Amino acid sequence: MTKKRIIVLSGAGISAESGLSTFRDSGGLWENYRIEDVATPEAWQMNQDLVLDFYNMRRKQLKEVKPNKAHTFIADLEKNYDVTVITQNVDDLHERAGSTNIIHLHGELLKVRSTGNENLIYDWEKDLVTGNLCPEGSQLRPHIVWFGEAVPMIYKAMDLMPSADIVIVIGTSLQVYPAAGLVNYARPGVPVYIVDPTSPPVHGLDNIHFIKKSATEGVEQIKKILNEGK
Repeated sequence: MTKKRIIVLSGAGISAESGLSTFRDSGGLWENYRIEDVATPEAWQMNQDLVLDFYNMRRKQLKEVKPNKAHTFIADLEKNYDVTVITQNVDDLHERAGSTNIIHLHGELLKVRSTGNENLIYDWEKDLVTGNLCPEGSQLRPHIVWFGEAVPMIYKAMDLMPSADIVIVIGTSLQVYPAAGLVNYARPGVPVYIVDPTSPPVHGLDNIHFIKKSATEGVEQIKKILNEGK
């Protein structure tokens, strides 16, 4: 019997419960840094060392946190469903929880890429500094989609969404585009469960279910719903 396909759209809220700060919860700041100063192509051009220091700090912070109950729940779904996680998060908490099929829309904190050839991407867990070069001689940069840059993985995600039998949105307020628009690519009638304390505005969906809880609390309700649907 073919497994039903679940597509999970996850955002910063799920990682926040593991202790990773989110800029939207702190007035547009990450660890007291302005987004414009550390997460844009212009910031890289103006102060490369500051940008590198900022991501080095975030990389260190990532090593200090662990996946939470929501990450584990999503990974456990693979026992009974064909699951793809489409995440706005750049951390590796989904991977560490055990999820095996993940699309990172906004890049990955534990990877770097060449500034001269964006296809040269490398795993990277230590500090990245000026002078760390790719084999072709170009400076390495964080493998992160900065504000103002294209989101190349969005097209793969868009193509995948119509294949979902169930959509779970968790930890995202559906405010950051183009990621926020993905939910509208689900087929008509497919159940969409949105786990978010604020019930973000969503239009054009005919089978939407709001679960006004945090990520770790909301997954318990999702678990009951899925078990009842078997």
